Amino acid sequence: MKQWLSVACLVLSASLSSLAQAEFDHDTTAFPLDGFHRLVECTQCHQNGQFKGTPQQCASCHGPSTPIKGGGMPASHMPVSRDCEACHSDRFWSPVPKVNHMATAGSCQQCHNGGWAPGKPADHLATTADCENCHTSHTWFMARFDHSGITQPCSQCHNGSSATGKPGNHIVTADECDTCHTTRAWIPTQFDHSNVTGRCDSCHNGTQATGKTPNHIATTSDCSTCHTTRAWTPAGFDHSNITGRCDACHNGSTSTGKPSNHITTTADCVTCHTTRAWTPANFDHSNITGRCDACHNGTTATGKNSGHFVTTEDCSSCHGTSRWTPISFRHTSPNYPGDHRGNLSCKACHTSNSQTLPWPFPAYKPDCAGCHASDFKADEHKKVKSPKILYSVSELRDCSGACHEYTDSSLTTVSKFKTGKHHVSDGGF
Repeated sequence: MKQWLSVACLVLSASLSSLAQAEFDHDTTAFPLDGFHRLVECTQCHQNGQFKGTPQQCASCHGPSTPIKGGGMPASHMPVSRDCEACHSDRFWSPVPKVNHMATAGSCQQCHNGGWAPGKPADHLATTADCENCHTSHTWFMARFDHSGITQPCSQCHNGSSATGKPGNHIVTADECDTCHTTRAWIPTQFDHSNVTGRCDSCHNGTQATGKTPNHIATTSDCSTCHTTRAWTPAGFDHSNITGRCDACHNGSTSTGKPSNHITTTADCVTCHTTRAWTPANFDHSNITGRCDACHNGTTATGKNSGHFVTTEDCSSCHGTSRWTPISFRHTSPNYPGDHRGNLSCKACHTSNSQTLPWPFPAYKPDCAGCHASDFKADEHKKVKSPKILYSVSELRDCSGACHEYTDSSLTTVSKFKTGKHHVSDGGF
């Protein structure tokens, strides 16, 4: 700056002698005089009486080895690529009214370094890019941002204060923005699940991202229990958190259901099967709704052996599911006389080992005489004592009925009452 002031003093000292010189209209030349140039001696620019060809650029006179010894640009001057008049005026050298950035050379930060001109503020984002990558010399704000030279993480700026940050409904993640987004376009994203910290269904809820389909199995498990981010199917299924019935999925459509030859039951699959292994089954008969022989037919499950009693009754009529023997059968037929006191086997009456009973004396069925007619003793069953009249088998076919003795053959007056002499539950006949 001192060198430039010395030039100005030199020009002022020559002002009086300049006015005394013969007047010449310099405005008629290619270099009209203006400002301090009007006060300079002609010979200071036109050396040795040479007028034609005098250089017109500032640096041709104002330099370290030029005729004008006022000095050129100081060493601390910003680098420029054009003449002084791009920024300075010959009316006054400083202050510079406006820097013409078209005349500058080098990078922005050579001047915008906080010394020559304002540099980056303390809260400027970290970047190695030059100022002009985003800013222009016309206006500093409304920058056209270029992310290519940014060295810090996206969230340093995209934090909701310096620049737009994650919206309130953004997925929970520790990843940086550029893991999924690009600076060319914010959407669509190339999603990486590796650093997602929340549950899958916090995004896969049918709003932010695809959720469970309407026919999805009922479960409280997170998606990752069965699915992976590499491929949605096939799923590695875990039954541990299933809340619905097995047949809600194992219905033959969503998943394998009961085969056509499955036993008839309303019980859920878990009553007999487990998720670890389908077979062998731990069978529970409590909820079986069909007949036993629907399974116990010799094919699906053990059936009747070859010597089994011939009957149309279901297995449960004699057997229990807790144990097969001993059998316990209760006669419900109206013709059944009642349980006998003796511990009779089935074959004692059902001599043909069949449900169909072969009555020994079919004329008397279903009364006691149908089986016991041969046991009847007429002498012991008197109807009239004198003259002696005896009861017949047919008259006393129901042994538990009355067999009174009468006074005479008119059978009008009972001489001896005999009521209910014999019963099937009696100890002796």
